Amino acid sequence: MSDKPSVLFVCVHNAGRSQMAAAFLTHLGQGRIEVRSAGSAPADMVNPAVVEAMREAGIDISTQQPKVLTTEAVQASDVVITMGCGDACPIFPGKRYLDWKLDDPAGQGVDAVRPIRDAIEERVRSLITELLPAHG
Repeated sequence: MSDKPSVLFVCVHNAGRSQMAAAFLTHLGQGRIEVRSAGSAPADMVNPAVVEAMREAGIDISTQQPKVLTTEAVQASDVVITMGCGDACPIFPGKRYLDWKLDDPAGQGVDAVRPIRDAIEERVRSLITELLPAHG
C-alpha cells in the first residue's frame, strides 16, 4: 500500500477531460500523487484536439490510450473525480467523490478545447494544494 494520495479521473470516453486532468496531475504532482483515469465507455483513441491543446501546454499525451473503468480502479483510489459520466461510476463508502462540471471536448476543435484545458489545470492545481498541504 502506498502512503501517497491516489486520484481517479473518470469521464465517459476517457479521451478528453479525464486524460487532460490525469496528465496535469501527473505533471504538476511530480510523483507525489498516484494518478489514474478511465472511462465508462472508452473511445478508441484520445481526442486529437485534446492532444494538441495539451502539447501547447507542454505536456505530451499522444501515447495515452483510453482505459475502461473498473471497480478495482475505484476501490484503489482515495478521490474519484467524475466529469459527466452520470450514474456509470460505482460508488463505494469511504471514498471521496467530486463531480467537475466541464464542457465535453468531443467533436470540438482545439480552440474550443483550450478553455476546458485551462479550467482543468486550475482545478488540478487546487486539488494538489488540498491533497499535499505544505509541510510545517
